[in-house]
Amino acid sequence: MNTLAQAFAQRLASSDNSLYVFDDGSWRRHPWPEVHARSENVADWLLNEEVATLGLANEPTVEMIAAILGAFQAGIPVTIAPGPVRGADTDKWASTTAARFAGMGVTHVLSTGSYLEQLSRVETGPLVKELDSVASLTRSTTFRAPDQRPEIALLQGTAGSTGVPRAVQLSPDAVLANLSGLNDRIGVTPADTGCSWLPLYHDMGLSFLLAGALAGTDVWQAPTTAFQASPFRWLSWLTESRATITAAPNMAYGLIGKYSRRVSDVDLGNVRFALNGGEPVDVELTARFAEEMARFGFSAGALAPSYGLAESTCAVTVPEPGCGLVVDDAGQAVLGEPISGMEVRIGEVDDDGIGEVFIRGTSMMSGYRDGAPLSADEWFPTGDLGYLVDGGLVVCGRAKELITVAGRNIFPAEVERVAAGAPGVREGAVVAVGVGERSIRPGVAIVAEFRGPDEAKSRADLIERVASECGVVPADVVLVRPGTLPRTSSGKLRRLEVKRDLLHPR
Repeated sequence: MNTLAQAFAQRLASSDNSLYVFDDGSWRRHPWPEVHARSENVADWLLNEEVATLGLANEPTVEMIAAILGAFQAGIPVTIAPGPVRGADTDKWASTTAARFAGMGVTHVLSTGSYLEQLSRVETGPLVKELDSVASLTRSTTFRAPDQRPEIALLQGTAGSTGVPRAVQLSPDAVLANLSGLNDRIGVTPADTGCSWLPLYHDMGLSFLLAGALAGTDVWQAPTTAFQASPFRWLSWLTESRATITAAPNMAYGLIGKYSRRVSDVDLGNVRFALNGGEPVDVELTARFAEEMARFGFSAGALAPSYGLAESTCAVTVPEPGCGLVVDDAGQAVLGEPISGMEVRIGEVDDDGIGEVFIRGTSMMSGYRDGAPLSADEWFPTGDLGYLVDGGLVVCGRAKELITVAGRNIFPAEVERVAAGAPGVREGAVVAVGVGERSIRPGVAIVAEFRGPDEAKSRADLIERVASECGVVPADVVLVRPGTLPRTSSGKLRRLEVKRDLLHPR
Protein backbone atom coordinates (compact mmCIF):
# COMPACT_ATOMS: atom_id res chain seq x y z
CA MET A 1 0.00 0.00 0.00
CA ASN A 2 1.30 3.48 -0.80
CA THR A 3 2.20 5.84 2.06
CA LEU A 4 -0.75 8.17 1.53
CA ALA A 5 -3.32 5.37 1.51
CA GLN A 6 -1.74 3.76 4.55
CA ALA A 7 -1.82 7.01 6.52
CA PHE A 8 -5.54 7.52 5.84
CA ALA A 9 -6.40 3.88 6.50
CA GLN A 10 -4.66 3.85 9.86
CA ARG A 11 -6.24 7.10 10.99
CA LEU A 12 -9.81 6.80 9.71
CA ALA A 13 -10.50 3.13 10.48
CA SER A 14 -10.16 3.76 14.22
CA SER A 15 -11.16 7.42 14.51
CA ASP A 16 -13.79 8.48 17.05
CA ASN A 17 -14.57 11.64 15.07
CA SER A 18 -16.78 12.27 12.05
CA LEU A 19 -17.39 13.92 8.72
CA TYR A 20 -20.40 16.25 8.64
CA VAL A 21 -21.86 17.05 5.22
CA PHE A 22 -24.36 19.86 4.62
CA ASP A 23 -27.21 18.47 2.53
CA ASP A 24 -30.67 19.93 1.85
CA GLY A 25 -30.33 22.54 4.56
CA SER A 26 -29.10 20.30 7.38
CA TRP A 27 -25.91 18.61 8.55
CA ARG A 28 -25.55 14.84 8.27
CA ARG A 29 -22.99 13.02 10.40
CA HIS A 30 -20.85 10.16 9.07
CA PRO A 31 -18.26 8.62 11.43
CA TRP A 32 -14.85 8.41 9.78
CA PRO A 33 -14.79 4.57 10.01
CA GLU A 34 -17.98 4.59 7.90
CA VAL A 35 -16.36 6.92 5.34
CA HIS A 36 -13.32 4.65 5.27
CA ALA A 37 -15.50 1.57 4.66
CA ARG A 38 -17.18 3.35 1.78
CA SER A 39 -13.77 4.27 0.38
CA GLU A 40 -12.73 0.61 0.36
CA ASN A 41 -15.85 -0.23 -1.65
CA VAL A 42 -14.84 2.40 -4.17
CA ALA A 43 -11.29 1.04 -4.24
CA ASP A 44 -12.59 -2.48 -4.89
CA TRP A 45 -14.66 -1.25 -7.81
CA LEU A 46 -11.80 0.76 -9.27
CA LEU A 47 -9.48 -2.25 -9.21
CA ASN A 48 -12.10 -4.67 -10.55
CA GLU A 49 -12.96 -2.31 -13.41
CA GLU A 50 -9.25 -1.71 -14.13
CA VAL A 51 -9.77 2.05 -14.01
CA ALA A 52 -6.71 3.95 -15.21
CA THR A 53 -7.65 7.41 -13.92
CA LEU A 54 -10.82 8.40 -12.06
CA GLY A 55 -12.78 11.58 -12.68
CA LEU A 56 -15.28 12.99 -10.18
CA ALA A 57 -17.98 15.60 -10.74
CA ASN A 58 -20.34 16.16 -7.86
CA GLU A 59 -21.28 18.24 -4.84
CA PRO A 60 -19.39 17.30 -1.65
CA THR A 61 -21.45 14.33 -0.46
CA VAL A 62 -20.13 11.51 1.73
CA GLU A 63 -19.99 9.32 -1.39
CA MET A 64 -17.91 11.94 -3.22
CA ILE A 65 -15.43 12.21 -0.36
CA ALA A 66 -15.26 8.43 -0.01
CA ALA A 67 -14.47 8.19 -3.73
CA ILE A 68 -11.46 10.50 -3.34
CA LEU A 69 -10.14 8.40 -0.48
CA GLY A 70 -11.01 5.21 -2.38
CA ALA A 71 -8.84 6.28 -5.30
CA PHE A 72 -5.97 6.73 -2.85
CA GLN A 73 -6.59 3.23 -1.43
CA ALA A 74 -6.60 1.70 -4.91
CA GLY A 75 -3.50 3.62 -5.97
CA ILE A 76 -5.35 5.18 -8.91
CA PRO A 77 -5.00 8.86 -9.90
CA VAL A 78 -8.08 11.00 -9.28
CA THR A 79 -9.15 14.40 -10.56
CA ILE A 80 -12.17 16.52 -9.67
CA ALA A 81 -14.07 18.77 -12.05
CA PRO A 82 -16.09 21.85 -11.12
CA GLY A 83 -19.81 21.81 -11.79
CA PRO A 84 -21.54 24.32 -14.07
CA VAL A 85 -21.69 27.89 -12.80
CA ARG A 86 -25.03 29.62 -12.40
CA GLY A 87 -26.48 30.59 -15.75
CA ALA A 88 -24.18 28.34 -17.75
CA ASP A 89 -25.28 26.13 -20.63
CA THR A 90 -25.23 22.73 -18.89
CA ASP A 91 -24.91 20.78 -22.13
CA LYS A 92 -21.85 22.77 -23.06
CA TRP A 93 -20.47 22.30 -19.53
CA ALA A 94 -20.92 18.53 -19.87
CA SER A 95 -19.18 18.31 -23.24
CA THR A 96 -16.32 20.54 -22.07
CA THR A 97 -15.90 18.56 -18.84
CA ALA A 98 -15.95 15.22 -20.68
CA ALA A 99 -13.34 16.50 -23.12
CA ARG A 100 -11.16 17.78 -20.28
CA PHE A 101 -11.43 14.45 -18.50
CA ALA A 102 -10.49 12.59 -21.69
CA GLY A 103 -7.50 14.88 -22.19
CA MET A 104 -6.27 13.98 -18.69
CA GLY A 105 -6.45 10.25 -19.36
CA VAL A 106 -9.64 9.70 -17.32
CA THR A 107 -11.28 6.39 -18.25
CA HIS A 108 -14.19 6.40 -15.75
CA VAL A 109 -16.25 9.17 -14.17
CA LEU A 110 -18.35 8.89 -11.01
CA SER A 111 -21.17 11.38 -10.55
CA THR A 112 -24.80 11.65 -9.47
CA GLY A 113 -27.95 13.73 -9.90
CA SER A 114 -28.05 16.39 -12.61
CA TYR A 115 -24.28 16.17 -13.14
CA LEU A 116 -24.64 12.47 -13.96
CA GLU A 117 -27.56 13.11 -16.32
CA GLN A 118 -25.67 15.78 -18.26
CA LEU A 119 -22.41 13.84 -18.50
CA SER A 120 -24.22 10.63 -19.51
CA ARG A 121 -25.64 12.40 -22.58
CA VAL A 122 -22.18 13.15 -23.96
CA GLU A 123 -21.68 10.62 -26.77
CA THR A 124 -17.89 10.53 -26.59
CA GLY A 125 -15.66 10.55 -23.54
CA PRO A 126 -15.05 8.44 -20.42
CA LEU A 127 -17.51 5.89 -19.05
CA VAL A 128 -19.91 7.57 -16.60
CA LYS A 129 -21.36 5.68 -13.61
CA GLU A 130 -23.64 6.44 -10.66
CA LEU A 131 -21.45 7.44 -7.71
CA ASP A 132 -23.81 6.33 -4.94
CA SER A 133 -23.92 2.74 -6.19
CA VAL A 134 -20.13 2.46 -5.95
CA ALA A 135 -19.60 4.22 -2.61
CA SER A 136 -22.23 2.29 -0.63
CA LEU A 137 -21.66 1.33 2.99
CA THR A 138 -22.56 -2.38 2.78
CA ARG A 139 -19.61 -4.67 2.08
CA SER A 140 -19.53 -8.25 0.85
CA THR A 141 -15.78 -8.77 0.54
CA THR A 142 -12.63 -7.73 2.38
CA PHE A 143 -10.59 -5.12 0.53
CA ARG A 144 -6.96 -5.94 -0.13
CA ALA A 145 -4.71 -3.04 -0.96
CA PRO A 146 -2.51 -3.42 -4.05
CA ASP A 147 1.23 -3.81 -3.54
CA GLN A 148 2.39 -1.38 -6.23
CA ARG A 149 3.38 2.20 -5.40
CA PRO A 150 1.57 4.59 -7.76
CA GLU A 151 3.39 7.52 -9.31
CA ILE A 152 0.38 9.85 -9.24
CA ALA A 153 -2.30 10.30 -6.59
CA LEU A 154 -3.89 13.56 -7.76
CA LEU A 155 -4.30 15.38 -11.04
CA GLN A 156 -5.02 18.90 -9.83
CA GLY A 157 -6.22 21.59 -12.21
CA THR A 158 -4.54 24.98 -11.93
CA ALA A 159 -6.65 28.10 -11.46
CA GLY A 160 -5.99 29.25 -15.01
CA SER A 161 -6.30 32.96 -14.13
CA THR A 162 -3.79 34.04 -16.76
CA GLY A 163 -3.99 31.29 -19.33
CA VAL A 164 -5.24 27.83 -20.21
CA PRO A 165 -5.64 25.56 -17.15
CA ARG A 166 -3.10 22.75 -16.85
CA ALA A 167 -3.14 19.47 -14.94
CA VAL A 168 -0.62 19.21 -12.11
CA GLN A 169 0.64 15.68 -11.33
CA LEU A 170 1.05 15.05 -7.60
CA SER A 171 2.57 11.90 -6.14
CA PRO A 172 1.21 10.21 -2.98
CA ASP A 173 4.35 11.27 -1.10
CA ALA A 174 3.95 14.92 -2.19
CA VAL A 175 0.30 15.02 -1.08
CA LEU A 176 1.13 13.40 2.25
CA ALA A 177 4.05 15.78 2.83
CA ASN A 178 1.87 18.82 2.21
CA LEU A 179 -1.03 17.69 4.39
CA SER A 180 1.36 16.71 7.18
CA GLY A 181 3.30 19.97 6.89
CA LEU A 182 0.10 22.00 7.06
CA ASN A 183 -1.17 20.09 10.10
CA ASP A 184 2.20 20.38 11.85
CA ARG A 185 2.32 24.14 11.29
CA ILE A 186 -1.21 24.66 12.63
CA GLY A 187 -0.76 22.10 15.42
CA VAL A 188 -3.85 20.12 14.47
CA THR A 189 -5.02 17.35 16.82
CA PRO A 190 -8.13 15.14 16.88
CA ALA A 191 -9.60 17.64 19.37
CA ASP A 192 -9.85 20.25 16.59
CA THR A 193 -12.86 20.79 14.35
CA GLY A 194 -12.54 22.05 10.79
CA CYS A 195 -15.33 23.82 8.89
CA SER A 196 -15.17 24.71 5.20
CA TRP A 197 -17.33 25.57 2.21
CA LEU A 198 -14.40 25.65 -0.22
CA PRO A 199 -14.84 23.62 -3.44
CA LEU A 200 -13.11 20.24 -3.52
CA TYR A 201 -12.00 20.69 -7.13
CA HIS A 202 -9.76 23.53 -5.90
CA ASP A 203 -6.44 22.78 -4.21
CA MET A 204 -7.21 24.78 -1.05
CA GLY A 205 -10.62 23.20 -0.52
CA LEU A 206 -9.38 19.67 -1.13
CA SER A 207 -6.32 20.11 1.08
CA PHE A 208 -8.41 21.51 3.93
CA LEU A 209 -10.70 18.48 3.85
CA LEU A 210 -7.90 15.93 3.49
CA ALA A 211 -5.72 17.54 6.17
CA GLY A 212 -8.61 17.28 8.62
CA ALA A 213 -9.26 13.66 7.66
CA LEU A 214 -5.57 12.81 8.01
CA ALA A 215 -5.50 14.32 11.50
CA GLY A 216 -8.74 12.54 12.43
CA THR A 217 -10.58 15.73 13.36
CA ASP A 218 -14.27 16.42 12.99
CA VAL A 219 -14.69 18.02 9.56
CA TRP A 220 -17.79 19.99 8.56
CA GLN A 221 -17.99 20.34 4.77
CA ALA A 222 -20.61 22.50 3.04
CA PRO A 223 -21.06 22.97 -0.72
CA THR A 224 -19.77 26.23 -2.17
CA THR A 225 -23.19 26.87 -3.69
CA ALA A 226 -24.69 27.09 -0.17
CA PHE A 227 -22.16 29.78 0.75
CA GLN A 228 -22.78 31.65 -2.49
CA ALA A 229 -26.53 31.66 -1.84
CA SER A 230 -26.01 33.13 1.63
CA PRO A 231 -22.39 34.04 2.56
CA PHE A 232 -23.24 34.83 6.20
CA ARG A 233 -24.17 31.18 6.65
CA TRP A 234 -20.46 30.55 7.03
CA LEU A 235 -20.55 32.23 10.44
CA SER A 236 -23.59 30.18 11.48
CA TRP A 237 -21.78 26.99 10.48
CA LEU A 238 -18.73 28.01 12.51
CA THR A 239 -21.03 28.58 15.46
CA GLU A 240 -22.95 25.31 15.13
CA SER A 241 -19.83 23.19 14.61
CA ARG A 242 -17.81 25.01 17.29
CA ALA A 243 -15.05 25.02 14.69
CA THR A 244 -11.48 25.74 15.73
CA ILE A 245 -10.08 25.88 12.19
CA THR A 246 -11.53 27.36 9.00
CA ALA A 247 -10.31 28.68 5.67
CA ALA A 248 -11.59 31.04 3.00
CA PRO A 249 -10.34 33.36 0.26
CA ASN A 250 -9.83 37.06 0.92
CA MET A 251 -13.17 37.80 -0.75
CA ALA A 252 -15.12 36.11 2.05
CA TYR A 253 -13.34 37.93 4.86
CA GLY A 254 -13.74 41.23 3.01
CA LEU A 255 -17.43 40.70 2.30
CA ILE A 256 -18.30 39.92 5.91
CA GLY A 257 -16.11 42.69 7.26
CA LYS A 258 -17.70 45.23 4.94
CA TYR A 259 -21.29 44.19 5.71
CA SER A 260 -20.79 43.17 9.34
CA ARG A 261 -23.91 45.08 10.40
CA ARG A 262 -25.89 42.12 9.03
CA VAL A 263 -24.25 39.69 11.47
CA SER A 264 -25.99 38.67 14.68
CA ASP A 265 -26.38 35.69 17.01
CA VAL A 266 -23.09 33.94 16.16
CA ASP A 267 -20.28 32.70 18.39
CA LEU A 268 -16.78 32.67 16.90
CA GLY A 269 -14.95 32.22 20.17
CA ASN A 270 -13.71 28.72 19.33
CA VAL A 271 -11.93 29.69 16.10
CA ARG A 272 -8.17 29.63 16.69
CA PHE A 273 -6.96 29.52 13.08
CA ALA A 274 -8.66 31.22 10.10
CA LEU A 275 -6.57 30.68 6.98
CA ASN A 276 -6.82 33.36 4.28
CA GLY A 277 -5.49 32.15 0.93
CA GLY A 278 -6.14 31.73 -2.77
CA GLU A 279 -6.32 35.46 -3.48
CA PRO A 280 -4.28 38.60 -2.76
CA VAL A 281 -4.82 39.61 0.86
CA ASP A 282 -6.50 42.98 1.37
CA VAL A 283 -4.97 44.20 4.63
CA GLU A 284 -7.66 46.79 5.36
CA LEU A 285 -10.62 44.49 4.84
CA THR A 286 -8.99 41.56 6.64
CA ALA A 287 -8.27 43.75 9.64
CA ARG A 288 -11.83 45.01 9.50
CA PHE A 289 -13.14 41.45 9.63
CA ALA A 290 -11.21 40.84 12.85
CA GLU A 291 -12.30 44.15 14.34
CA GLU A 292 -15.99 43.67 13.53
CA MET A 293 -16.10 39.99 14.50
CA ALA A 294 -14.43 40.64 17.87
CA ARG A 295 -17.84 41.35 19.36
CA PHE A 296 -18.77 37.75 18.52
CA GLY A 297 -15.71 36.34 20.26
CA PHE A 298 -13.34 36.18 17.27
CA SER A 299 -9.67 36.61 18.17
CA ALA A 300 -7.57 38.74 15.81
CA GLY A 301 -4.70 36.35 16.48
CA ALA A 302 -6.59 33.65 14.60
CA LEU A 303 -6.13 35.41 11.25
CA ALA A 304 -3.65 33.51 9.08
CA PRO A 305 -2.89 35.02 5.64
CA SER A 306 -1.07 32.26 3.73
CA TYR A 307 0.38 31.41 0.33
CA GLY A 308 0.05 28.32 -1.81
CA LEU A 309 -0.51 26.99 -5.30
CA ALA A 310 -1.59 23.80 -7.03
CA GLU A 311 1.96 23.02 -8.17
CA SER A 312 2.96 22.53 -4.51
CA THR A 313 -0.17 20.46 -3.70
CA CYS A 314 -1.41 23.58 -1.89
CA ALA A 315 0.31 25.20 1.10
CA VAL A 316 3.74 26.83 0.76
CA THR A 317 3.92 29.44 3.53
CA VAL A 318 1.62 29.49 6.57
CA PRO A 319 2.03 31.58 9.72
CA GLU A 320 2.31 30.14 13.22
CA PRO A 321 -1.00 30.02 15.11
CA GLY A 322 -1.73 33.16 17.11
CA CYS A 323 0.31 35.54 14.93
CA GLY A 324 -2.70 37.22 13.39
CA LEU A 325 -2.40 39.67 10.52
CA VAL A 326 1.23 40.82 10.24
CA VAL A 327 1.80 43.89 8.05
CA ASP A 328 5.22 45.07 6.86
CA ASP A 329 6.45 48.66 6.52
CA ALA A 330 5.04 48.86 2.99
CA GLY A 331 1.55 47.97 4.20
CA GLN A 332 1.60 44.45 2.74
CA ALA A 333 0.46 41.29 4.51
CA VAL A 334 3.23 38.87 5.51
CA LEU A 335 2.10 35.37 4.52
CA GLY A 336 4.06 33.29 6.99
CA GLU A 337 7.12 31.09 6.61
CA PRO A 338 7.49 27.87 4.56
CA ILE A 339 5.92 24.75 6.03
CA SER A 340 8.10 21.73 6.75
CA GLY A 341 9.80 20.40 3.63
CA MET A 342 9.30 23.56 1.55
CA GLU A 343 11.75 26.33 0.62
CA VAL A 344 11.20 29.81 -0.83
CA ARG A 345 13.65 32.18 -2.46
CA ILE A 346 13.37 35.41 -4.45
CA GLY A 347 14.95 35.66 -7.89
CA GLU A 348 16.64 38.72 -9.37
CA VAL A 349 15.16 41.82 -7.74
CA ASP A 350 14.37 45.28 -9.11
CA ASP A 351 15.24 48.62 -7.51
CA ASP A 352 12.45 48.13 -4.96
CA GLY A 353 13.80 44.74 -3.88
CA ILE A 354 10.98 42.84 -5.57
CA GLY A 355 11.59 39.71 -7.63
CA GLU A 356 9.93 36.50 -8.78
CA VAL A 357 9.07 33.94 -6.10
CA PHE A 358 10.70 30.51 -6.54
CA ILE A 359 9.76 27.41 -4.52
CA ARG A 360 10.89 23.80 -4.11
CA GLY A 361 10.43 20.95 -1.66
CA THR A 362 8.69 17.74 -0.71
CA SER A 363 5.18 18.94 -1.64
CA MET A 364 6.03 19.76 -5.24
CA MET A 365 4.43 18.26 -8.32
CA SER A 366 6.34 15.81 -10.48
CA GLY A 367 5.40 17.98 -13.47
CA TYR A 368 2.46 19.02 -15.58
CA ARG A 369 0.63 16.31 -17.50
CA ASP A 370 2.27 15.95 -20.93
CA GLY A 371 5.00 18.33 -19.80
CA ALA A 372 8.62 18.04 -18.77
CA PRO A 373 9.24 16.38 -15.37
CA LEU A 374 10.23 18.52 -12.39
CA SER A 375 13.19 17.15 -10.46
CA ALA A 376 13.13 17.00 -6.66
CA ASP A 377 15.78 19.71 -6.19
CA GLU A 378 14.62 22.03 -8.98
CA TRP A 379 13.46 25.55 -8.17
CA PHE A 380 10.02 26.27 -9.63
CA PRO A 381 9.22 29.82 -10.86
CA THR A 382 5.75 30.68 -9.57
CA GLY A 383 5.12 33.72 -11.73
CA ASP A 384 4.37 35.70 -8.55
CA LEU A 385 6.35 38.75 -7.51
CA GLY A 386 7.37 39.33 -3.92
CA TYR A 387 10.04 39.65 -1.26
CA LEU A 388 10.98 38.25 2.15
CA VAL A 389 10.62 40.01 5.51
CA ASP A 390 12.40 38.22 8.37
CA GLY A 391 11.80 34.90 6.60
CA GLY A 392 8.13 35.64 5.94
CA LEU A 393 6.87 35.91 2.37
CA VAL A 394 5.18 38.98 0.93
CA VAL A 395 3.51 38.60 -2.48
CA CYS A 396 2.80 41.73 -4.54
CA GLY A 397 1.18 40.30 -7.66
CA ARG A 398 1.63 38.28 -10.81
CA ALA A 399 4.62 38.99 -13.05
CA LYS A 400 2.48 38.75 -16.19
CA GLU A 401 -0.03 41.22 -14.77
CA LEU A 402 2.45 43.86 -13.59
CA ILE A 403 1.65 47.30 -15.04
CA THR A 404 4.47 49.73 -15.84
CA VAL A 405 3.58 53.42 -16.22
CA ALA A 406 6.25 56.09 -16.64
CA GLY A 407 8.86 53.71 -15.31
CA ARG A 408 6.81 52.83 -12.20
CA ASN A 409 5.69 49.31 -11.42
CA ILE A 410 2.02 49.27 -10.44
CA PHE A 411 0.35 46.20 -8.97
CA PRO A 412 -3.21 45.57 -10.17
CA ALA A 413 -4.38 44.34 -6.76
CA GLU A 414 -3.60 47.71 -5.15
CA VAL A 415 -5.47 49.68 -7.84
CA GLU A 416 -8.40 47.26 -7.60
CA ARG A 417 -8.60 47.63 -3.82
CA VAL A 418 -8.78 51.41 -4.05
CA ALA A 419 -11.23 51.42 -6.97
CA ALA A 420 -13.56 49.07 -5.08
CA GLY A 421 -14.24 51.87 -2.59
CA ALA A 422 -16.14 53.95 -5.17
CA PRO A 423 -19.94 54.08 -4.66
CA GLY A 424 -21.79 51.35 -6.53
CA VAL A 425 -18.66 49.37 -7.42
CA ARG A 426 -18.99 45.75 -6.35
CA GLU A 427 -16.42 44.42 -3.87
CA GLY A 428 -14.17 41.79 -5.46
CA ALA A 429 -15.41 42.65 -8.95
CA VAL A 430 -12.78 45.10 -10.19
CA VAL A 431 -9.98 44.46 -12.67
CA ALA A 432 -7.02 46.73 -13.42
CA VAL A 433 -4.84 46.04 -16.46
CA GLY A 434 -2.14 47.79 -18.42
CA VAL A 435 -3.02 49.31 -21.80
CA GLY A 436 -1.00 50.88 -24.59
CA GLU A 437 2.19 49.11 -23.56
CA ARG A 438 3.68 49.62 -27.02
CA SER A 439 2.75 53.29 -27.22
CA ILE A 440 4.63 56.27 -25.82
CA ARG A 441 1.92 56.65 -23.15
CA PRO A 442 1.12 53.34 -21.48
CA GLY A 443 -1.55 53.52 -18.80
CA VAL A 444 -3.97 51.73 -16.51
CA ALA A 445 -7.51 50.74 -17.47
CA ILE A 446 -10.11 49.67 -14.95
CA VAL A 447 -13.15 47.48 -15.54
CA ALA A 448 -15.61 47.20 -12.66
CA GLU A 449 -19.00 45.69 -12.07
CA PHE A 450 -21.39 48.46 -11.07
CA ARG A 451 -24.86 48.77 -9.61
CA GLY A 452 -26.06 52.21 -8.61
CA PRO A 453 -28.07 55.28 -9.59
CA ASP A 454 -25.30 57.59 -10.81
CA GLU A 455 -22.72 55.99 -13.07
CA ALA A 456 -20.99 59.27 -13.98
CA LYS A 457 -20.52 60.26 -10.35
CA SER A 458 -19.16 56.86 -9.42
CA ARG A 459 -16.73 56.92 -12.34
CA ALA A 460 -15.44 60.33 -11.27
CA ASP A 461 -15.08 59.19 -7.67
CA LEU A 462 -13.20 56.05 -8.77
CA ILE A 463 -10.76 58.10 -10.87
CA GLU A 464 -10.14 60.53 -8.00
CA ARG A 465 -9.51 57.70 -5.53
CA VAL A 466 -7.02 55.89 -7.78
CA ALA A 467 -5.23 59.11 -8.72
CA SER A 468 -4.91 60.16 -5.07
CA GLU A 469 -3.97 56.85 -3.50
CA CYS A 470 -2.12 55.04 -6.30
CA GLY A 471 -0.52 58.00 -8.03
CA VAL A 472 -1.84 57.20 -11.49
CA VAL A 473 -4.81 58.56 -13.41
CA PRO A 474 -6.73 55.73 -15.13
CA ALA A 475 -6.57 55.94 -18.90
CA ASP A 476 -9.98 54.32 -19.16
CA VAL A 477 -12.76 53.24 -16.79
CA VAL A 478 -15.40 50.76 -17.99
CA LEU A 479 -18.40 50.02 -15.76
CA VAL A 480 -20.26 46.81 -16.56
CA ARG A 481 -23.30 45.08 -15.13
CA PRO A 482 -22.92 42.57 -12.26
CA GLY A 483 -21.78 39.11 -13.33
CA THR A 484 -20.02 40.35 -16.49
CA LEU A 485 -16.39 39.86 -15.44
CA PRO A 486 -15.01 36.43 -16.42
CA ARG A 487 -13.78 34.20 -13.63
CA THR A 488 -12.06 30.87 -13.20
CA SER A 489 -13.98 27.88 -11.83
CA SER A 490 -12.71 28.79 -8.35
CA GLY A 491 -13.98 32.37 -8.63
CA LYS A 492 -10.75 34.21 -9.44
CA LEU A 493 -10.98 37.05 -11.93
CA ARG A 494 -9.36 36.48 -15.32
CA ARG A 495 -7.46 39.74 -15.80
CA LEU A 496 -5.96 38.94 -19.18
CA GLU A 497 -9.31 37.80 -20.55
CA VAL A 498 -10.85 41.07 -19.39
CA LYS A 499 -8.14 42.96 -21.21
CA ARG A 500 -8.64 40.99 -24.38
CA ASP A 501 -12.44 40.79 -24.53
CA LEU A 502 -13.88 43.75 -22.62
CA LEU A 503 -11.34 46.48 -23.32
CA HIS A 504 -10.48 45.44 -26.85
CA PRO A 505 -13.53 43.58 -28.24
CA ARG A 506 -13.29 42.27 -31.76
